[in-house]
Amino acid sequence: MKRLYLIRYGEIGLKGKNRFMFEDKLISNIIKTLKKESDELDVYKTYGRIYVETDLARDKVISKLQKVFGIVGIAPACEVELDVDQVKNASLEMVQEALPKSGVTTFKVNARRNNKSFPLNSMELNRELGAHILINTEDGRLEVDVHNPELMVNVEVRKKAVYIYTQDIPGSGGLPVGVTGTAGLLLSGGIDSPVAGWMLMKRGVKIVPIYFHSFPFTSDRAKEKVIDLAETLATYQGETKLHVVHFTDIQTEMNDKCPAELTTIIMRRIMMRIAEQITLNNGGKSLLTGESMGQVASQTMESMYVTNMVPEMPVFRPLIGLDKVEIIEIAKRIGTYETSIQPYEDCCTVFVPEKPATKATPEDVEEGEKDLHIDDLIEKAIDEVEVITINPYK
Repeated sequence: MKRLYLIRYGEIGLKGKNRFMFEDKLISNIIKTLKKESDELDVYKTYGRIYVETDLARDKVISKLQKVFGIVGIAPACEVELDVDQVKNASLEMVQEALPKSGVTTFKVNARRNNKSFPLNSMELNRELGAHILINTEDGRLEVDVHNPELMVNVEVRKKAVYIYTQDIPGSGGLPVGVTGTAGLLLSGGIDSPVAGWMLMKRGVKIVPIYFHSFPFTSDRAKEKVIDLAETLATYQGETKLHVVHFTDIQTEMNDKCPAELTTIIMRRIMMRIAEQITLNNGGKSLLTGESMGQVASQTMESMYVTNMVPEMPVFRPLIGLDKVEIIEIAKRIGTYETSIQPYEDCCTVFVPEKPATKATPEDVEEGEKDLHIDDLIEKAIDEVEVITINPYK
């Protein structure tokens, strides 16, 4: 009886003729996730399923696979030959392993026979295996409950083998990172932008985080905080290149030359311009922010309208309809919240005016920027961007 992990995916199965591309990318991401610590690793697929064989401890395998987007379920399973007696014995063994951990009293066998040459059909398998488990459970504690069982014994009869499992552990779902393109993420040290990055990664997007650092107005601890956030996001994505833009000279010039009430909006427009070029340099085709409608002055509809006038590529805002409580719940779940609430301010919060404009027009912003001549500073910031490579697999 061979031990392995049966990997289930969801919407990948609906991809038609392109399905193999999504499956192969998922397999590649699984291998990258596990190969660092696994001396023996084999990942392969059959129709509708991916299988993982590894020598890593079960808890470690599951915790790592739960961060691989595209996986809907992870089932620690066993594989046996196409033999009824072997299936019976393996099913009983899987149940006996589950009982001490769960304390269950009811079960159901759920057999699916994709291989029509197997001598028993699905209904016959359900009866045979259920009876075998009942007879051979020593303390007689188990009963069959076909409607609401506490333990489900899943049996999949496939072309070359039979797979049996009693656990189906939820994965992160979504699509494998890398199948839908690359986006530049404006990553601050706050709660919102890491969540926005995570949400787009779940849709198969590879993220290029871009952080604007204004030392000494913002401390190096603020930069370290953003590096920590990027490291957490990298556990879901794999190798991640954090781009640190040294923004001090630009921000100083902007604060000297622009009306105070417009500095937040003008700063966002400059950030978009720089982030767009960095994203293009990394093969990306869109920008990504953590903005939520109405949360702060720069996140009104009017402010986002004039900000969107700068980049030519689309700007995605996956948090636009969420409130702060909903965003915090996701941040806690994905592991970024505790880092985000550390009290080190980024450049977006240091120079917030007392009365920021919330309904600036394009004409207002154009007038506010008329004395601002920073093309050379922007070009310098892009040329001298600091790239920090984060690879959780090394």
